[in-house]
Amino acid sequence: MKEIFEVLMLICFGISWPISVVKSIKSRSSKGKSLIFTVVIIIGYICGITSKIVGGNTGYVLWLYVFNLVIVTADLIISVINKVNDNKKAREGHEEKEETFHKGEEHYVKGC
Repeated sequence: MKEIFEVLMLICFGISWPISVVKSIKSRSSKGKSLIFTVVIIIGYICGITSKIVGGNTGYVLWLYVFNLVIVTADLIISVINKVNDNKKAREGHEEKEETFHKGEEHYVKGC
């Protein structure tokens, strides 16, 4: 009976993670994502897989853990790529800004 609830939990996560991957791909941004949180989830799945292997439970539940681990790892990779792109865009945007001059309490933009 306990294995049924474990399977249901893994199926729920198995549905949730691909949704997160799709959102990461569509948004092309890492904003709102915690890379540390994702790494902790990956460590949790590795521990779950290790527990199943050490306990000799190498049935279908193990493969649900592996599937989820693969999807979460893909989400982490996409998030890292998006983070690099976010940082690149921020640097480019900073370089493209016009020079500003500060005069007293007012700001003047060069060329205005």
